[in-house]
Amino acid sequence: MTLDRSAASLDGRVAIVTGAAQGIGAGIATTLAAFGADVAICDRRDQSATVAGVEARGRRAFAAMLDVRDGSAVAAFVADVVDQLGPVHTLVNNAGGGFWSEFMDVRDKGQHALVDENFTSVTNFVRACVPVIVDGGSIVNVTSIEAFRAAPGFGVYAAMKAAVENLSRTLALELAGRRIRVNCLAPDAIPTPGDAGLAAATGVEGSDGEGYGWKVPFGTGTPDDCAGAVVFLASALSRFVTGTTIHVDGGSHAASGWRRRGDEGPYEP
Repeated sequence: MTLDRSAASLDGRVAIVTGAAQGIGAGIATTLAAFGADVAICDRRDQSATVAGVEARGRRAFAAMLDVRDGSAVAAFVADVVDQLGPVHTLVNNAGGGFWSEFMDVRDKGQHALVDENFTSVTNFVRACVPVIVDGGSIVNVTSIEAFRAAPGFGVYAAMKAAVENLSRTLALELAGRRIRVNCLAPDAIPTPGDAGLAAATGVEGSDGEGYGWKVPFGTGTPDDCAGAVVFLASALSRFVTGTTIHVDGGSHAASGWRRRGDEGPYEP
């Protein structure tokens, strides 16, 4: 079979995107709609802007205020999605978050919050969605570059992102019989509204990421860069791609400890 433009089409498909009120989640939701998908979103924040973005692209939207850490609430939400939009083709586990604190200063309550928001939320949605995902569907778990390197001040957060990456590889095998593809997206240097507080806590200057992005080969990106990768993973273009991670990071993972000397390089360790 020769691929053509139709392989990128998501016409008639249903996608769920968690944590879609703003930032990367909102960008993913509206881009999936632009490629033809009806989109269900959830968040603890107001999602009216994302709903408007989906509907402006001529697609149906379904939204709910939801605590993704609550397994029963997640199951009820997924049932409502199927009732309103139909069987699910794509699940994007984007919801998550963290705070800066050295590991020895993280208390039990904070650790439980990090585990539940970044790992349990993913398992909740996978368990709820797999029975209603069509054969040949796609699960995309948004992790982070922190899943692949040390993360001082974000130890538990990074450990949970690494756990999601490992779980995704296992799920890719366990769900292969139904041709459900399971992959990860690992962003870095994508400034979002939720990053401003973290930038201040870690001493990175500028909520727009300028204090960090200078050392990334491509500088900083946008949520649209993540959204493009999700369209690939949701569409027939990635029909033979499962159990892997796409690093949407402008070369940050490849660079490791190498940094640019000035705006144009050269690179130095």
